[in-house]
Amino acid sequence: MATAPSPASVQEDYHHVEDDEFEEEEDDDDDLDDEDDGDDDQEPSPTPSDGADEARLESVLRRLTAEEVRIRVHDVEIRGCSRTRRAAVEAAVGSDLARAATVRDLVRAAAAAGDRLRRLGAFDTVSITLDTAPPGTPGNAAVVVLVDVAEVRGRASGELGIFANKGTRSCSVEGSVKLKNLFGYCETWDASGDLGLDQTLELSTGVEIPRIGAIPTPLGARMSFLSEDWLKSSLKEHMMGVSVGLLSTMNHNLAYNLSWRTITDRALMSSNSIRGQLGHSLLSSIKYTYKVDQRDSSIRPTRGYAYLFSSQVGGLAPESKNARYVRQELDLRLALPLGVLNGAFNAGVAAGVIHPLARGSTGSISPLSEQFYLGGNRSLMCRLGGPSSLLGFKKRGLGTDLRTSTPKNSENVASTSPEIGTLGGHIAVTAFADLSFDIPLEPLRDLGIHGHAFVSAGNLAKLTEPDLRKFPLVEFLQTFRSSAGFGVVVPTRLFRIEVNYCHILKQFDHDIGKAGIQFNFSSP
Repeated sequence: MATAPSPASVQEDYHHVEDDEFEEEEDDDDDLDDEDDGDDDQEPSPTPSDGADEARLESVLRRLTAEEVRIRVHDVEIRGCSRTRRAAVEAAVGSDLARAATVRDLVRAAAAAGDRLRRLGAFDTVSITLDTAPPGTPGNAAVVVLVDVAEVRGRASGELGIFANKGTRSCSVEGSVKLKNLFGYCETWDASGDLGLDQTLELSTGVEIPRIGAIPTPLGARMSFLSEDWLKSSLKEHMMGVSVGLLSTMNHNLAYNLSWRTITDRALMSSNSIRGQLGHSLLSSIKYTYKVDQRDSSIRPTRGYAYLFSSQVGGLAPESKNARYVRQELDLRLALPLGVLNGAFNAGVAAGVIHPLARGSTGSISPLSEQFYLGGNRSLMCRLGGPSSLLGFKKRGLGTDLRTSTPKNSENVASTSPEIGTLGGHIAVTAFADLSFDIPLEPLRDLGIHGHAFVSAGNLAKLTEPDLRKFPLVEFLQTFRSSAGFGVVVPTRLFRIEVNYCHILKQFDHDIGKAGIQFNFSSP
C-alpha cells in the first residue's frame, strides 16, 4: 500500500481488492487478475519485469479512473493521532472520502484530503491507503480507507535576529516564538517582538485555529502593541489593538479590527491638519481581502501571476471623531521566464484610494495612521498587499504637499519642514520592474544567490474634494518619484536578503531619500 493522493500510489493498493468484486462493473478485469499472481501477504522480489509491471498497473489505474467504476467506502479509519484530537483530523479529511461512489471520485477526494492534512502543519507525514473491507461486509466493491499520520515531534520553534540597515542608519532586534498543536486542535500560537534603535517597539501575539467540527471557517485572533516615533517629526504614536478573523479560506479573508491609538506632539510643531487628530481615538474597521497567488515562488518568482484586492470600511466606532471611510487597495504581479541564466522578468502595479463616507468632527477624510505612506527598504518582490514599497526612500519618506517643491536628481536632501514629511496620502500608486538572473559562479548558483536590476516609481496625494472627478490627475502623474538600482539577492528559507545600490532618479525638496548601498530583509 502507498500514499493515495497521487494516482501512481493508489494503484499499488487498489489491486488488493478482490477481482470478482469488479466483474459486474468492468469487462476488462483480466488485467487485474494478471497482477495478483502471488500471495497478497508476500512481498514480491525485485525482477527485471518490475518496470513493465508498474507501467501495466498505471495503465489499469488510468482506465479505472477514466471510467465510472463503482466502489463503496465501508469505513474511514484515522490512525497515528496521540496528541492531536480526532475531531481536528476528521474536519481536515472531510466527508468526500466516505461519500465517494467511483474510483475516480475516491482518488480525487484522497488527494484533496491529504493536501489539507499537510497544510495543518502538525504532521511530518500523511499517508492515505485503501484496504479490503472485513469479511462478511454486504455489498460489492467495498473498501476501507486508512488515513495514517505521523505527528511532528517538537511543538515549539523560535527565531532571533539582529538586522542592521545602513541605508536608514537603523538597527533592530526581531524575535518570534511559535507553539504548534498545544491543545490538540492543530492550532498555532505565536508571539513576536521587534525592537528598533530608532525608538520603535512592536509586540504581538495571536492564535490560529483551523476548521473543526461545526465551525464553518478557520478562526484567528491577534493582539498587538506598537510604539513608534515618526520619522523626522515630533509625533509619537502608541497603539493597542485586537484583530479577529471572521472568515478565512484559500482566497478569501474577512477580519474585524479594533484599536486604541494615541498620537502626541512633544514639540507642538504640528500643522492644523494634524493637530485635530492628536490625542486618543478608537478605530474600528472591518476588512475583506481576496488574494490569488499562482507564482512558482514568493522569494524568487520566475513564472506565474498574483493579485490582491482588499476593501476596508473604517470609522465604525460610535461617536468617533474620525470619519467613516472606505479604503480600497489593488496589487497586481506578473512573472515571466526569460530562458537565459535562469532569468525572469517581474513587474507589478499597486494602487490604493481612501474615499470618505462621512467626515469626522476633525474635518479629516481618514485617521492619520490609516493613510497611505510610501518609502522604506522593503523588498519589491515579496509583499503582496497594496502600495508601500519604494526603494531609495526612507520609511514615510514621501511628502504630499508639492505646492512649493522643486525636483531634485539623486541628491540626499533632508526635509526643510520636519512636519511635512509625516503627511500621508489618500491616493497612492506604485509600480516596479525587476530583472533577475543567475550569477555565473557555480558555488553561488548552487546556494540560490542571484543578481537583479530594478526600477521603481510611486506617488501619493491628498484628496481635498470627495468627488474623484475633480482630482488633478495630470499633476499627480507629473510628480511621480522614481529610483533604479541593482544588487545581489540571498534567498533563505525564511527571508529574502537583498544588498542593493539605489540611485534616485527623481525626488522633491521635502522627500527623505538616500542613495547608495542598502540592506533589507523581507519575509514572504
